[in-house]
Amino acid sequence: MAATDFTQWNTAWVADSTILHARLAAWEGQPTVALDTEFIRERTFWAQLALVQLAVPGEIVLADPLAPGICAVLGEFFARKGITWLMHAAGEDLQALRVSCGVVPEPLFDTQCAAALSGIGAGMSYQRLVEQVTGVALEKGETRSDWLRRPLSESQCRYAADDVRHLHAIHGDLSQRLAGLRRADWLAQECARQVANELDQQPEPRPHLALRSAQGLSGDGQWRLCRLLHWREVQARASDRPRTWILDNELAATLGLATVPRLLKGRCTLPQLNDVLSRQHSQFRQGTLEGIVIRRESTDWCEARAKLVRQDFTQAIGEHWSRRRIEWNRLG
Repeated sequence: MAATDFTQWNTAWVADSTILHARLAAWEGQPTVALDTEFIRERTFWAQLALVQLAVPGEIVLADPLAPGICAVLGEFFARKGITWLMHAAGEDLQALRVSCGVVPEPLFDTQCAAALSGIGAGMSYQRLVEQVTGVALEKGETRSDWLRRPLSESQCRYAADDVRHLHAIHGDLSQRLAGLRRADWLAQECARQVANELDQQPEPRPHLALRSAQGLSGDGQWRLCRLLHWREVQARASDRPRTWILDNELAATLGLATVPRLLKGRCTLPQLNDVLSRQHSQFRQGTLEGIVIRRESTDWCEARAKLVRQDFTQAIGEHWSRRRIEWNRLG
């Protein structure tokens, strides 16, 4: 389809939930809807939805999710059956929509994935793909805008509208290419996987593999780093703060994470542990061990933990630290 077919579209800013509901109701029967979002996540773990762009041929709606009731109307619309949602590189957009609207739109047609499967190119930006398919060169000036401010500028609105204006044309072109290559089912499977991953919300099982600095670590070092990054993920989600605010990637990889030596692995009886305690020499002081830390672990977590100490070590403790008054540390 020629690019000129998509230059004159009716574009509306909508911040009233009643008006939005009426506009979207008029789209009943539309088989495809172009969808994009603008969000901010510089200071949060979860993306803060700042704008939702929707389009059918000839009409674009810029919906303000900061206005009362808008997200509820959008959630109802995204749950509507019979619509294929046209998006580009949908991963973070799906998260923003799930968090704010409570729904992940499906089925999905991801134009970035479609471009890769059709042989145009892998990981293509939206601007580059639009130019490749339609010949239109888009502006990039508002990529780093503050999308949470109100009112948005005319330039921001034009940029946001362009993000969905060409998705129908791209969808038509890529659909034909995929059909010719018999790869339409491949795209459907990949898009379904994206949706399933967003709904599943399971953290990456091996986050350390994404860190280049982790490649030089030993097997045990990589294992310890993986566990540390799992802990960071839990803390970041719970506090809604960026991962690197909890622990920087490079710092995590260079901490060293010194651990005590592993003496035994597997099931042990109490007599076996007492035998180790009485015979094993300590690596941190002269003499035998003072105690053993016992852990029951799953693949990723410590499920239970206990200590076994020598009797003479226990008797040498005069008063437990929790019963003593606080003693302030002093510099020498």
